[in-house]
Amino acid sequence: MLLQIQGQKTLAPGEKPRYAGGLDVVRQLYAQGGLRSVFRGAGMTLARDGPGSACYFATYELVKRRMTPLDAAGRPSGELSLTAVMVAGGAAGVAMWIPVFPVDTVKSRLQSAEGNPTMGGVVRELYARGGYRAFFPGFGPAIARAVPANAATFLGVELAQKAMRSMFD
Repeated sequence: MLLQIQGQKTLAPGEKPRYAGGLDVVRQLYAQGGLRSVFRGAGMTLARDGPGSACYFATYELVKRRMTPLDAAGRPSGELSLTAVMVAGGAAGVAMWIPVFPVDTVKSRLQSAEGNPTMGGVVRELYARGGYRAFFPGFGPAIARAVPANAATFLGVELAQKAMRSMFD
């Protein structure tokens, strides 16, 4: 995260970047605040990824099952179109981001802040700056990106599974 932010900053003539690479970030963070600084935001990452992944995979499976054609007896036929796979994947991507976007915002701010920020301090600062809306910066583009990215991801997963089944069955 710190390297990404550093890359967005315009340097003055002769100014060198603060970090020389990933290992340098770890070295400097450790020197500043020990191991705790290196793993700052790890709890928020878990708070985002746990519920986000649950929504992601549950939505994919639910949409996929609803779109699976039924045979004459009303049982799933097992053949899902590639379009349906992509719809389910796109829906999964959206379902992942909706409930966890505010958590991701806090995590990102916590990880990129100078000094020793606290989660509570970051939440208070965000809310003071813009109320609840401050927790959703870039929400529209993130959702728009989630649809094609996750449609392609699940399309690749399903095609790979199909290819492996045909090779190893």
